[in-house]
Parts: sequence; structure tokens; C-alpha cells
Amino acid sequence: MDIILLERVEKLGGIGDVVTVKDGYARNFLLPNRKALRANEANKKVFEANRERLEKENAEKRSEAEQEAKKVDGTQVVLIRQASGAGQLYGSVAVRDVIEALENEGHKIARSQVVLDKPIKTIGLFDVRVALHPEVAVTIKVNVARSPEEAEMQEQGIDVMAAMFEESRDTSGFTEKRDPNLEPGEIASDEDEAADAETTETGEA
Repeated sequence: MDIILLERVEKLGGIGDVVTVKDGYARNFLLPNRKALRANEANKKVFEANRERLEKENAEKRSEAEQEAKKVDGTQVVLIRQASGAGQLYGSVAVRDVIEALENEGHKIARSQVVLDKPIKTIGLFDVRVALHPEVAVTIKVNVARSPEEAEMQEQGIDVMAAMFEESRDTSGFTEKRDPNLEPGEIASDEDEAADAETTETGEA
């Protein structure tokens, strides 16, 4: 379907551009959201008659978005969630969770403005895009952790899961004495251990 864009649409074009898109995309998204008109002769005349007003309105909205962008860009929100020892969340972080967290920081963001390709399902620090206007987008950080302390570690750049893995592997300081005279699988008795200790002391003397 050929359409006339009423605003900039990413990967399609800007105001006034006539582009061809799939019928379903036009009918289900672009047309009902007033982002485009069908590119017939009547609509082309309507658009040209209103072009100046549309461009002025777009410029005003873009200016407002740019002001908001200065406040939102780089914002970090912390979401405390329960997760397994492997860092997998019991559930997931979705758009609504990000919006609520931003509102708690004093930023009013519409659901449609948060671009989250898929729900977040692990702990970690994630970049999330916020499109405040078709021509203005910023990036925020979403810090998903199991505790405020863990969130602070992640903010400092520490890979919490890697640190936990290394800690679990650290067995330094733990060694098990073994009697070379024992058969494999045989456990030394208390008497044997006492005799070993006595022999050691005698040898040292």
C-alpha cells in the first residue's frame, strides 16, 4: 500500500514522504495512529493544504521532546527482583515496570515510548531506548538486581554473576590430609591420626 507519512517514521521516511508498506502494517498501525494517510489524489491535496501546520506542530513537539530528553537521557532506574542463583528472574521485567520506575524518578513516559525488544529475564545492567518523539530518542539504564547492594555493585561495573562464580570456585585454604598407607576410599581412624601426629612431633624433635 502507498501512504503519505504525517510524521517521521523510523526506517520509512519523514513528513510528506510517499512510501510503500505492507497492507497489514498500514491498516493496523500507521493509519489508525494517524501517522499516515493513504496516498490517493484526494489525500495528497489534503496533505499539501495542511503541510505547513503539520510541520509547525511537529517542530513544537520535537522541541518539547528535546527538553525532556535532557532530563531523561542517562537516567538509571533500579529494579529489585527475586532471582535464582544463576541470575534468572522469577518472572521478567516488562515495559510497565520500566515506566513505573521512571515515574518514581519524576519522569512521565508513555508506554509506547519505551522500546523494549523483549522482556528482561536476568539480573544485570541493561540499556533501554526511550523514543520521546519520532526524531528524538535517548537511552536509559535499567539495573535489575536481587538487592540494593547488588545493584550498587553492578552500577560500579562489577559482573555480579562472574564474581559469584569465581567465589564458588575458590577453595583455597581447604586441604584434606591423606595417609599414603591407606587403601583408596579407606578413612583414617582417630587412633591413626593421633599416631601420625606423634610421629611428626618425634621426628621434629
